[in-house]
Amino acid sequence: MDKGIFITFEGGEGAGKTTMLEALANLLTSKGYTVTVTREPGGISISEQIREVILNPAHTLMDARTEALLYAASRRQHLVEKVVPALENQHIVLCDRFIDSSLAYQGYARGLGIEDILMINQFAIQDLWPDLTIFMDIDPVIGLNRIEEAEQREINRLDMEAIAFHRSVHAGYMKLLELYPDRMVHVDANREQKEVYAEIVALVKDRFAGFLAQHVKPYYKKE
Repeated sequence: MDKGIFITFEGGEGAGKTTMLEALANLLTSKGYTVTVTREPGGISISEQIREVILNPAHTLMDARTEALLYAASRRQHLVEKVVPALENQHIVLCDRFIDSSLAYQGYARGLGIEDILMINQFAIQDLWPDLTIFMDIDPVIGLNRIEEAEQREINRLDMEAIAFHRSVHAGYMKLLELYPDRMVHVDANREQKEVYAEIVALVKDRFAGFLAQHVKPYYKKE
């Protein structure tokens, strides 16, 4: 059966993932596509409750393995309750973070090992990988400065980590780009937002031209 497409956005803190995801969602919706916007950890009630536990700034004593397992549990429930049904109904699913966050943050930066974290998460996702992962690459210092300047952005436990941790996360993502070159695409997020947005739109149009041509609603004018 024909299914939708699953696009995830990844990157360090302050990369602008949410802003770009929402802009892309608005564009696709305006063109007549059915879009599901979600995030990790979270997206549905159970996973949002797990998110509160993971990212609570008061939980500084959380063990790294506990953190990894909570992310995987949240991911599993999110998939079966929201992502899979949306894909089965031929939606375009745009997700703010997914498995690569666990591989970069817990696997690489926490030192638990990418392979071990991958094994935990393969059990959770049952081989449901994104069709495309957009890695928004930003210098960790610039990203953290953006967070400090953003009035409405939540400050979570990961934001409070030392700069060395965030540099390690960045190194983890660069490793993932090598491991998954067909799925992950690098986008320089240090630039002006309009430049980043234009590249992402062009990337999605090129990668999913066939799907986009077939699934636009007839009462919308195609470009």
